[in-house]
Amino acid sequence: MTSGALAGVKVIDLTHHIAGPYATKLLADFGADVLKIERPGGDPARRLPPFYHDEPHPEKSLPFLYLNTNKRSVTLNLKSETGRAILLELLADADAVVENFAPRVLPSLGLDEDTLRARNPRLVIASVSNFGQTGPWRDYRATEIVAYALGGLMYIFGAYDREPLKHALHQAQFKAGANLASATLLALYHRRLTGEGQRVDVSIQEGIASALRDVTNNYTYTGAVRRRQPNHTGDLTRLRAVSDGYVLPNPGLGASVDWQILVDFLEAPELDDPRFDNPSARLENAEALGEILDNIFATKGKQDIFYSAHEKRFIYGVIDSPAETVANPQIRARGYYVPLAHGDLGEITFPGAPFLMSDSPWQVDAAAPRIGEHTGAVLADLGYGPRDLAYLTAAEVI
Repeated sequence: MTSGALAGVKVIDLTHHIAGPYATKLLADFGADVLKIERPGGDPARRLPPFYHDEPHPEKSLPFLYLNTNKRSVTLNLKSETGRAILLELLADADAVVENFAPRVLPSLGLDEDTLRARNPRLVIASVSNFGQTGPWRDYRATEIVAYALGGLMYIFGAYDREPLKHALHQAQFKAGANLASATLLALYHRRLTGEGQRVDVSIQEGIASALRDVTNNYTYTGAVRRRQPNHTGDLTRLRAVSDGYVLPNPGLGASVDWQILVDFLEAPELDDPRFDNPSARLENAEALGEILDNIFATKGKQDIFYSAHEKRFIYGVIDSPAETVANPQIRARGYYVPLAHGDLGEITFPGAPFLMSDSPWQVDAAAPRIGEHTGAVLADLGYGPRDLAYLTAAEVI
């Protein structure tokens, strides 16, 4: 990629799975030259489902294909002395190296910060790990749900009378990846001003904890502990089933707002009842109110009530399926989902720009690379000839 906001920035990508690759994807999609170093056999994320046409294959993992656009791939065995020597050659003119190994791994390979910086004193060394590079838990293993739990988010997420919950899929990983990309850019900007490289240390646990500022501030300032909220049937913002799906209603009625507004909007005279005309009465009669609301909403269509609500400046949401999300008129108007041509798989639709920039926009010029697709070309630039490549292959260095 030769254009974009980060054109001219060279990144050596030692990441795997999700958090690290998402960070380097953001850099690559905005113009950085990202060279992905994969172990022989490839990034384990190549085995993450779902797969293109449900065919398990290291070149058909949809998460991998999404996370590695615009990158080049070199296979390199960092457990070998020769592999480490080649990595140090590649780092000589790099701006940043991004990695998400456990903190003990690179030092155990002889690739500690001092060694990397001796090769390139201006190098930005950016790391993301479960708990960060320091502290008593730094080498502990974790999963997505563990990060949610230990970051504090699960404590407040879910219904009051049920067990804690977490969001689906890999939200903690993507949050940490976005933090890592942002921190790497800040370190690169600092280097441009001072000529000095530095270490970037991102903790996935802290990425989750950072989303709880109001919760932790409440506790540290006042001692108050926020907990999961009751989900009583009369809650006006509770998820409601409609005739063709679900909506999230929020009429925005404060204590000083006439209840009649909601009665008229829902065309529901049965709600015009002293049992419901103030917040205290509605809470006291929550079960009866909830039953009436369920019956009323069951007669509505989700798109009809969504647009009618927004005409009244109510905050309503519609629960969209994947197909409805892709076809959503707001998302389509902004061109968020984009087709990407893949040499082997044809055209795939992926999420597009995470944000818009007018003069140096996000763009995808290349699909995710095949395993080691660029190994020969990259090593040739370092002076390795065909005979060298044959030897390195036989020695399982590449």
